[in-house]
Amino acid sequence: MADMNETTTLPSPSGGRHRERTPLRIRFRRTRGRRLRRLLYALLALVALLCASAVVAYQLTAIPKPHPETVTQSTVFLDSGGDYLGRRGPVDRQDVPLSAVPRHVQEAVIAAENRSFRTDRGISPRAIARAALATLTGGDPQGGSTITQQYVKNALLSPERSLTRKAREALIAIKLDRTRGKDEILEGYLNTVYFGRGAAGIQSAARNYFGVDAEDLTVAQGAALASIVNIPSYYEKAGSDTKVTTKLADRWEWVLDAMVTSGAITAKQRAEARFPAFRFYPPGETEGQRQYLIDVAAKEAADRLGITEDQLASGGYNVTTTFDLALQDRATQLAQDRPGGKRGVRVHTAVVGMVPGDGAVRLLYGGSDYARQPFNDAVSGAVEGGTALEPFGRVKVGDPLGRLLRTAAPTPLNLASAYATVAADGRYAAPYTVSRITREGRTVYRARPEVSRVLDEKETFLAGLRTGDGATPVAVGAKPGAGSVPVEPAVFTTGGAGGGSTRRTVWTTGYDPRLALTVSLFADRAGPRKGTTVPAQLPNDPPPTEFAERVATGIWEAATKDGAKGGSAEDVRDWPAKGE
Repeated sequence: MADMNETTTLPSPSGGRHRERTPLRIRFRRTRGRRLRRLLYALLALVALLCASAVVAYQLTAIPKPHPETVTQSTVFLDSGGDYLGRRGPVDRQDVPLSAVPRHVQEAVIAAENRSFRTDRGISPRAIARAALATLTGGDPQGGSTITQQYVKNALLSPERSLTRKAREALIAIKLDRTRGKDEILEGYLNTVYFGRGAAGIQSAARNYFGVDAEDLTVAQGAALASIVNIPSYYEKAGSDTKVTTKLADRWEWVLDAMVTSGAITAKQRAEARFPAFRFYPPGETEGQRQYLIDVAAKEAADRLGITEDQLASGGYNVTTTFDLALQDRATQLAQDRPGGKRGVRVHTAVVGMVPGDGAVRLLYGGSDYARQPFNDAVSGAVEGGTALEPFGRVKVGDPLGRLLRTAAPTPLNLASAYATVAADGRYAAPYTVSRITREGRTVYRARPEVSRVLDEKETFLAGLRTGDGATPVAVGAKPGAGSVPVEPAVFTTGGAGGGSTRRTVWTTGYDPRLALTVSLFADRAGPRKGTTVPAQLPNDPPPTEFAERVATGIWEAATKDGAKGGSAEDVRDWPAKGE
């Protein structure tokens, strides 16, 4: 029998002979090596093409500029002692240099988000592959991106989900890592990453969650903020939701353990760390009432800088006001104890406290509910002066105070400034609410009190002692705090417009060399035309005079017992700062 591997020769119908075709499997076996070589060449060519394409794409890829919303910063308002008052702007974000972020906070974020950040090349191939697979299969979004990739995604690219955008993100991250330092990338990331509670960036997060600046964050607080970045919309309720707080505490423990492993903190620091207390979220009514203060300070700050309020809001300024939040909150508590008036009658309470001879406004209670009444009664409310103006009726008052008093309905702020003039021996100081404005650590405005003499010594004496028939002067012993200079007892005067059961306005004013305080009560009801109001009688339960005096006395006791913060143009006060 012939060998099956041999080629046989068979006769053809024409009498000739021809060679039989070789079987396919034999030919396949004979050409396998050649085909493998060709396939290898094709793969090498494809790899070379892909590498060349990647190189070209890398060279052609430019690092884009940050989105406008990631460079827009809010303007933050602080009280006279540096406590957070509130903000204005489309985004709650303020840049801080990396040097202002404690090292333990930096390492906490690295431990939580990208432990290889200091040594990686800007990307995580495994995470990219996982995200690409999820995109192709329609699965859930995958995390695991490096800090560099997250910064590119948050600040430089659109949030769309596609393979093209993911590839571009990777190329930009690689290029960013090769052309920028790790500290520069980390700084950009910390200033743009979202922490929940409307806060973008570490500085706003520190204030929203703990009421401190980023530079003052403790190890425990820094680890908590780093833990929040994972799911900020969920963890933002920490402190007010038990389930959320418990889950965050577990992640916080995990971050701290990672920090010990990496050497970022010591075992002793880990053992001493306690899960931090969070500010309540959402903010309460007291914080909402502070919008009256921000309205006034924002207008003044914009005027001082010669810009619009919109430009101020998005300019990243720090506005230090003259307000004392502790005193403001005490005034809010006392003023809101009053019950409402009869049906159709709205009772208004306005409180102003300012420093005689300087003009710094310490407190400004403009209404009980900013959401329902943004109109500020303390600054813009026209109150019937009545007997409040009588002490100035028989003396010659120079301008600019004279202009303010030539009206039967001064604002509570003007009334307080008039009595502050008496307390300052006839020197009128224009009220102001902004003591300093900074931007990127540089002072761009500092207040200088505008003071002028409007009463001579004799007229000041007469204005300080003379009262009308409806006004009652009362001496209140003011106890100076430790370290302050002795002062004379405060003088309180109570009066108003209307009498008996027809009272329309009640005011109480007290003053000494440290503080001039005015509490005004008035009522109104809807006028005959839509959108107008007319004066109304104050309800007698509780008696308006007693209520005004109780509010004034309570605020005065808080001011003299606890002291008050600095915040004048020179940040110097006769009374001590808190804690002294």
